[in-house]
Amino acid sequence: MTIDKDQKPRGQSMIRMLAMPKDTNWLGDIFGGWLMSHADIAGGNQAYQRAGGNVVTIAVDDFEFIRPVYVGDVVTFYCRICKTGTTSITIGIEMFVDRPGEPPDHHFIVASARMIYVHIGDDRRPRPIPEELTKTQ
Repeated sequence: MTIDKDQKPRGQSMIRMLAMPKDTNWLGDIFGGWLMSHADIAGGNQAYQRAGGNVVTIAVDDFEFIRPVYVGDVVTFYCRICKTGTTSITIGIEMFVDRPGEPPDHHFIVASARMIYVHIGDDRRPRPIPEELTKTQ
């Protein structure tokens, strides 16, 4: 995946998180797993809305760390639907940071991902995405 470091967010803002000291690795940067975990939650929210019901993560198709995230950064997770299949939904996720001490309009990308979710029923088995929802893609 090629990322333009000056790009603007694409998609819907799903969650915003404040990076805290407890989320750091041994170098003092925010642990990559923290970003991955919240990206999965954000993408799952978008997939849930699209499917009209429960979804589970089945794959992380791509995850790219572009810049470090620091304590005090506010990370916004933007999600967009890339593809809808019979039971699956591929979500593109972009993570942008607002950093303390920077101008309020200085919002920049720190990571991006593509994750795949499957719509499931109460029996936890794959379930088709309702047709009226797939037509709106």
